[in-house]
Amino acid sequence: MEIAKTIAPVCLAIIMFGLGLGLTVSDFTRLFKIPRDFIVGFFGQVILLPIVAFILIQIISLPPEIALGTMIIAAAPGGVMSNILTKFANGDVALSISLTAVVSLISVITVPLIVYNSAGFLGIEIVKEISMLNIALKMFVAVTVPVIFGMIVRALMTDFIVSKTLLVQRLSLILFLVIFTAIWVEEWDRITSFIQRAGLIALILNLTMIFLGYYLAKYLTSGAEQRKCISLECGLQNGTLALFVTTQLFDDVVFAVPTAAYALIMFTTATIFVLIVRKIN
Repeated sequence: MEIAKTIAPVCLAIIMFGLGLGLTVSDFTRLFKIPRDFIVGFFGQVILLPIVAFILIQIISLPPEIALGTMIIAAAPGGVMSNILTKFANGDVALSISLTAVVSLISVITVPLIVYNSAGFLGIEIVKEISMLNIALKMFVAVTVPVIFGMIVRALMTDFIVSKTLLVQRLSLILFLVIFTAIWVEEWDRITSFIQRAGLIALILNLTMIFLGYYLAKYLTSGAEQRKCISLECGLQNGTLALFVTTQLFDDVVFAVPTAAYALIMFTTATIFVLIVRKIN
C-alpha cells in the first residue's frame, strides 16, 4: 500500500482545494436561513451514519480490521461527488454544498474521535506513533487549509474559476480513481478475498443510509429537493479522506478494504437512485 500511502495526502489536498474553489462565504451563512434542512442533513451524516455503522458491525460477524475499516468510511463525510449527483438528481444543490463545506471542515474533529474510540472498542491498538491530536492536525493540513485556500483563490478569480468548475470536478474524480487503482494494483492478490468479507456490510450500510436519509428528510425538511440532497449526502462518503486516515494509522491494506468496497458500491447505488428520483418534484 506504499504507493497509495504516498499519493493519498497529495490527492486529498488537491480534491479539497477543488472543493474550496466551488465555495463562497454564502455557502456557510446559508445554513442560518433554513436551519432545519441543514440540521437534518448534518444529523444524518455526522451522527446517524456512524451509529448505524456501529450497530451493523455488532450484528454482522467481521474481523476487527474490517469492522474498524467500516467505521473509518462511515466517519468520512461526503465530498464533491455528492454535490455533482445532487445536481443530476435535481436536488437542492445549495444545501448539498453547504453540508459538504461545513461537515468537511469539522471532520478534523469528528473523524479522529470516531476512529480512535472505535479502535478502542474493537481492541485494535494503533501502534504508529500518532495520537488523535496528531491525526487531527494532519487532517487540518490536508483538508481545511486547501479548502480555505481554494475559497481565497475563487474570491480573487471568480469568473475564471466559475468557468472551470466542470474541469475541477472531473479532476477530483480522476484523482479519486487514481488512489483506488493504486491500491488494487498493489494488493490485487489479497484484495479480492477482502472484498468478499467487506462487500456485504458496505452494501447494507450504503442502502440503509440512502433510505434513512430520504425518509428522515421526507418528514422533517422542506420538500423533494431536500430529500434527494440529504439522501445522497448520507449515502456518499469521501473515500479519499477515509483512505488518507487509514494509511496514516495502519500499514495493512485490510483496513482500507471497506473503503474500497463502499466506493464501488456507492457509485452504483447513487447512480440508480438519481435515475429514479430525478423527475420527482
